[in-house]
Amino acid sequence: MKAALALEDGTYVEGEAFGAEKIALGEIVFCTSMTGYTEALTDPSYKGQILMMTYPLIGNYGVCREDFESDGVKVEGFVVRELCKKPSNWRSEMSVDELLKSYDVVGIEGVDTRMLTRKIRIYGSMKAAIGIDVEKEKLIKMARDQPFISDIDLVDKVCVKESKRIDVGGKFEVVLIDCGVKMSIVRQLLKREINVTLVPYNFPAEKIVEMNPDGVFVSNGPGDPARVKETIETIRNLAGKFPLAGICLGHQLTALAFKAKTFKLKFGHHGSNQPTKDLETGRVFISSQNHNFAVDEKTLPKDFEVTQINLNDRTVEGLRHKELPIIAVQYHPEAGPGPHDTYFFFDRFLEMLKEW
Repeated sequence: MKAALALEDGTYVEGEAFGAEKIALGEIVFCTSMTGYTEALTDPSYKGQILMMTYPLIGNYGVCREDFESDGVKVEGFVVRELCKKPSNWRSEMSVDELLKSYDVVGIEGVDTRMLTRKIRIYGSMKAAIGIDVEKEKLIKMARDQPFISDIDLVDKVCVKESKRIDVGGKFEVVLIDCGVKMSIVRQLLKREINVTLVPYNFPAEKIVEMNPDGVFVSNGPGDPARVKETIETIRNLAGKFPLAGICLGHQLTALAFKAKTFKLKFGHHGSNQPTKDLETGRVFISSQNHNFAVDEKTLPKDFEVTQINLNDRTVEGLRHKELPIIAVQYHPEAGPGPHDTYFFFDRFLEMLKEW
């Protein structure tokens, strides 16, 4: 079945449809990971976005539910150069086509992803639409007329609706504020004998205080961090009361809670190969990342110090409060997919719990 992809700048390309037969609207971004498409498709941070993979062949090792980062596919649409329809892997339970069909998500293959990636690198992320049997001008108009991602509330679409406790008989109790958490984050905490209670992004600070946890963790999630005002206020009210750590969106929300500002990157960081430098040791790590916004270093209060930076564009990758037990990173130390270079972030959080 024929399908087409349109961008707000008038770009229009035709290809073959797979997955669900429907229209998809969202901001198109490219991901440079060569593998890990299952984890990316199920990453809640991609909510509101159409995901395009730069690696030309996708789906060759199939899909295994064990690799899911959430309860299902979260992207609005999927764009690939070539889709493998007959995967070969002993772990495979279904194909990418079957996965997208089961979660009612549309995909398009057979398009020039290299050209589209170069265009996004030059002009930035754009609003886009995928359509089946939709006239060219109508599809372009649909892409243009949809709201910008900064104008949409997305976190409430991917977080838990009520508290959920995961008890592994651990030594510590941590409240995880769920803004769209990846399950790999939860797994890393559980491996360190930390019992986790997930709460919604708008869970009041006073209720967390009543739970008397050993620490608080703020997760990743989709969209513009400035819109997640409830979590920002919660972090502000909890600061200094418990050890606190944040990842990705949680990193941005922590900075916003202390009156810093964030800004939208030109095309974001999406992939498993972002070089991050630790300013204290000088060591360089390869990190997994998925975000379109970053913390504005110039607006950080004096109480915070930048601990890590991105070597591609010098943006802030790590923060630490000089007096309070607060740490945060912009990248994804839990990987899923990606290298395991930065697992130590969870070890540092564990040390904070022990010292508090």
